[in-house]
Formats: sequence, C-alpha cells, structure tokens
Amino acid sequence: MKGILLAGGSGTRLHPMTMAASKQLLPVYDKPMVYYPLSTLMLAGIQDIMLISTPEDLPQFRRLLGDGSRFGVRFAYAEQPSPDGIAQAFLIARDWIGGEACALALGDNLIHGDHLSALLREAAARPLGATVFAYQVRDPERYGVVSFGADGQATEIVEKPPQPKSNWAVTGLYFYDKQVSDIAPRIAPSARGELEITDLNRVYLEAGTLMVDKLSRGYAWLDAGTPDSLLQAATYVQTIQSRTGMLVGCPEEVAFRMGFIDADRLKEQASRLGKTELGRVLMDLAMGAHA
Repeated sequence: MKGILLAGGSGTRLHPMTMAASKQLLPVYDKPMVYYPLSTLMLAGIQDIMLISTPEDLPQFRRLLGDGSRFGVRFAYAEQPSPDGIAQAFLIARDWIGGEACALALGDNLIHGDHLSALLREAAARPLGATVFAYQVRDPERYGVVSFGADGQATEIVEKPPQPKSNWAVTGLYFYDKQVSDIAPRIAPSARGELEITDLNRVYLEAGTLMVDKLSRGYAWLDAGTPDSLLQAATYVQTIQSRTGMLVGCPEEVAFRMGFIDADRLKEQASRLGKTELGRVLMDLAMGAHA
C-alpha cells in the first residue's frame, strides 16, 4: 500500500501565521505539524509516500523531509496548484499510485493512542473496500459526519451538515483499495466547487464496502487547523511526552520501532537534532538497543 500526505491549502484559519509559511510546517510543540500524520502513515507500515502541497511550499517540505531515507521511507512530491478538494489528491497522484491500494492522511491531523499501529495495519491489510475512522466531537457540523443504524453499521455520510444526525466525525485518515484511482475521477465537484472526500467515501458506502472504525476513548484525534486547536494539540503532545517520557508523532522513533531503520541510523538522526530533548530521547533509545 502507498500513502498520500496532503499538505496543501492556504491555511486561512491560521492567518497571519500562515501568510508566510505552510500550516503543516508550523510547530506542534517540538515537531513540525506534518510529522504527526507522517508518523501515522508509517505506523500503518507504509513506506512509499507522496507529499502533495502548493508550488510555493513544496521546496520547504523537500528541505525538511528530503528523500525520506533517514526515516526508512521513500518520498515523492507533487504540486496541488489550487485547493480543489481532498479527493483531488487521487487525481494528482494517479500515475504514481499505479493501480495500487492507497491511504490518505491530512497534514493537519494528529491521531494518538495505544495499539494504534495494530489498528492501522489491520486497515491497510483489508483487500477490498475502504476504511475510515470516526471520532465523537462536540461540533460535528464542522466535519464529514457518519450516521449508524441500529446494527452499528454506517448508513450515511454527510459533509458539514447544518443539523448533524450524529456526533461521529470522520477523521482525516482514509484507506482505500486499488479501485480508488478509477473511482476518484468520477467524482463530480460539490456546490462549493471541490472534489469532496465525503463523496468518494459515499461511493464505497453505497457499494457496501466501507468499513467505519470508531475510535474509542483510548484515542485522541486533533485537527490542528485553528489557533485554538493548534494550541490544544501542542499542549496534548507536551503533556504526554513530559509525563510519560514517550514520544508522540516522531517519525525517527516510529521508523526504528517499525524496523525501517536500525539503531545505528537512529543514533545518526539523534545526533542531527543536537542537544534538544527530542534528540536526547532518541539517543537513549538508540543506545538502549545497543546495550
């Protein structure tokens, strides 16, 4: 399975912070925002990743991430000239996907919780259909909302409904089978002129091949697209890391634990980070593996 990391858009909800820098390059505590969804894709076992962003911001992402080798992954890059909807990513990446199954992670989403890797790898391993994740929120009208029948099966997905039928929001992480490259071009633009990911999901729902996994209380999902949510995400990461000593959204650590890189490569990456706390934790992890 391949993975798309969508880091485009103009970030208007975060102006003036994003008037000179991509939203996904802003810090969430001690790491760039894009590190968190990147780590999520890696936790699913995905090593071929395409990052899609604006022509203006792509050079900064290339500078930050390089070819991916230090994370044990392979990066490709593509331009999204205008933000014409999340599902547009599959049109931009169609040749690169090459008819394979593909996951998509939004660049401003953070998902964290115990046993997350196992949950994601299970979704990636499903041979047919699509898998999305739902999370209970207080303001579902801001998101794609999924409704469930008495049997617990998803019955409807609506994008930003004014009167939501449930408080289960679809998170910014999606897994699709190899049919996605053929389905996405058939999606028509919505009333706001965008290729909606909700419409793509609805195709799978109507075909009876959409799996909706509800994220329980043991998971946190944060959409860091507003000043308040950006602060909440940073506070969450700081709290978890300072109280437990465990890292959140660190691709170097994920690469090591997933077996993408060995202890020597992890030690090199820790040295690159100098005397930062993040570098110290990674060095301790690398040295512990040598002990």
